Amino acid sequence: MPDIDYIRAEIERMRIQVHRQRGEIRQLQRAGIPTASAEALLDRMLNKIDGLCAERDRLKKEQPRRSTGKASGGHRW
Repeated sequence: MPDIDYIRAEIERMRIQVHRQRGEIRQLQRAGIPTASAEALLDRMLNKIDGLCAERDRLKKEQPRRSTGKASGGHRW
């Protein structure tokens, strides 16, 4: 099972690819070429990112919480 750092890196990689895909769609539109298949791919990529974000959030909730930051005497500075 992938860890949270892997999922975060995969989300970032996919976001970069989405940015490139959007640029390619704009180029195709300017050239007058149909973009239906490119837009379908973009939708699949965005759905994949949504799934990865949900998995990241689930793993984040499962991680043990850090301490509240109180000093050893119980005072908060």
